[in-house]
Amino acid sequence: MHRRQVKKPMSKQSVFKRLWNWWNRERRILTLKAGLMALLPLLCCIAACAAQGGGLSRVYLPSSEWNDELFYYKQVEGILSHGYPQGYFGFNESHALKLSFAAWSPVLVWPWLLHGLLFGWNLMSPVYSNILLLTLALLLFVLLVKPSWKQLGLTALLFCCFWPYTRYMLCGMPEIICFSMLIVYWGLLVNTVEKETGSKVALLFLMGGVMTLMRPYLILFMLAPAYLWIRRRGGIGIAGSLAVLGVTAGGYVLIKHYLGAEYFTPLFKTEWLDPFLQGRILGGVKGILAKLYYEGRTFFALTLQGLKSGLAEGAFFALYLAILLILLWQCLTDLLKKRKKQALLNGYLAFCFFSMWMALLLMYKMKEGSKHLLTFMAVGILVIAMLETRFYKKAMVMAALCVYLFWYRGDQPGDYQVYFASQERVEQMAHWQEVFERELALREENTPNFDNVVIWTFNDMLAGSENGETVLTDWQVLYALPEGWGISCCYREYVEEHLEELQSLYLAIPEGGQLQESCEALGMEQVGRDGRVCVYRTR
Repeated sequence: MHRRQVKKPMSKQSVFKRLWNWWNRERRILTLKAGLMALLPLLCCIAACAAQGGGLSRVYLPSSEWNDELFYYKQVEGILSHGYPQGYFGFNESHALKLSFAAWSPVLVWPWLLHGLLFGWNLMSPVYSNILLLTLALLLFVLLVKPSWKQLGLTALLFCCFWPYTRYMLCGMPEIICFSMLIVYWGLLVNTVEKETGSKVALLFLMGGVMTLMRPYLILFMLAPAYLWIRRRGGIGIAGSLAVLGVTAGGYVLIKHYLGAEYFTPLFKTEWLDPFLQGRILGGVKGILAKLYYEGRTFFALTLQGLKSGLAEGAFFALYLAILLILLWQCLTDLLKKRKKQALLNGYLAFCFFSMWMALLLMYKMKEGSKHLLTFMAVGILVIAMLETRFYKKAMVMAALCVYLFWYRGDQPGDYQVYFASQERVEQMAHWQEVFERELALREENTPNFDNVVIWTFNDMLAGSENGETVLTDWQVLYALPEGWGISCCYREYVEEHLEELQSLYLAIPEGGQLQESCEALGMEQVGRDGRVCVYRTR
C-alpha cells in the first residue's frame, strides 16, 4: 500500500520568493512608471497654487465664482447627512418629481459620496477627492497601457501643459470624476484590444453604463464593448448589446425624469427633431443642415477668438479640433501601414470626438457645451502621447498648442484662477454659519419640503438707481447653511412676481436693493445681514 503524502504548508519565505519571481523586472519597471505618473496630479496642484501665490490647503470653495460648485457640494452634504437633501434643489422653485436633486444626474457624484463616507465631508473634500481620483486613474492607465519611457515622458509633459486637469482638480466641479472614469475606461479598452477576454468586455460595458448615467453623451463609449461582443458572439452579441444600451439609456431617462429638477431653460435643444416627428423628413434634414451651418459659424468664430485672445471656450474648441484632426490623420496612417488595432482605436476615438462635436452644434449652448468637450479632450491628450510615431511630432505640437492657449493666452480669472481663502470671506462665512445655526431649524417631517429651502437671486436693482444699476448676490454665504438644506436659484424677475406667494421659507438677496425694500414693506422678518447680503423669512 502506498501512503498518502500530505503537502506541507508553504513557508513564508517561499511565498515571498514566488511573489518576487512573479513581480519580475518588467513588472517592477511598470510599477515604477505607474508610481511616477501617479505623482503628477498632486505635484501639478502644488505648483499651480504656488504660482498663484497660495498653498493647496488655502483653496477655498466659498471664494469661487462658479455657483455650480455650491449645488454639487451641498447636495453631496445632504446625501451624506440625511440620505438625500431635506429641502428642494431647483431653479425658480422647480423641483424633482422624486426626492430633491437639481437638474443633473445624482449618479455624477458617486465617487464623492464614497470619499465622504470614508473620510468625511468638508470644504476641502472635493479638491482632495479630485486629486485622489485622477491619481488612481493615471496609475491604472499606465498599468493597463504599459507605455515606453518616451511615451511616459510625453504623457507627463502633456498632462502638465493641459491646464484643465489642474484647474478642475482645484475646484468643486465634478469634471475630474468624468475625466478619471474615461481615462481608466480607455486604458482598459487598449488592454482589451491587445488581449481580449469576456470579463474585460463586461467591465467595459459596466464602466460605459455608469458614465452614461453620469453624462448621457458618454453612451458613445458603450459602442466599443458592443462591437467586441458582436464580433465574439454574432447574433447573441447584437441582441445583448441592444438590450444593454436600451436599459442604460432608459435608466438615464428615468433618472432625468424623476430625479431632475427643471432648469431655467431646457438643457438640450431638440427643436430640430420636430419636423421628423411630424413626418417631414426632407424638412428635418434641411433644418439640421441649416442649424449645423449657423452654429458652425459661431463655433469657428469663437475658435478664432480663442486663438487670438485666449477666450476659454474658444481655446477649448481650438484644442478639440486639433485633437480630432490628429486622430483622423493617425488613423489614416495606421491603415496605410496596416496597423489594424491602432487604426481601430484611433478611428473610434475620432468618431466619438466628431459625434460629440455634432451634438454640441445641435443640442448645447456654446459656452456651457464647451466644458462638456473637456472630458473627451482629457483622454485625447493621453492618446496622442501614446501614439507610436517616430519623432513624436504630434505630441510636441499638442504640447505647444496647450502652452499657447492656456499658459500664454489664458488670462480669464474665472477659467484660469485658483481661488484661495481671504480673511474677508472666511469672516463672512463664520458670521453666516452662526446666524443660520441660530435661526434656521430643519423640519424633518414630510421631507423634502419647501420649509427647508433658501432662495438666492442672481442680482437685484439698486434702490433709487436711475440708470438701472444692479448688484450681484453673495451666494457663497449659502455654503454656511446647515446640513440637509436645499437651495433654489431664482431670477430676480421671478422673485418680484411671486414675492407674496413664494413657496420657499427663506430668501437671500443683496442689501440695498429693490427686493429688500419690498420685503420690508411686506413685513417679512429679517433673520440676518452682513452689509452685503440679507436673508428674510418669507412667511
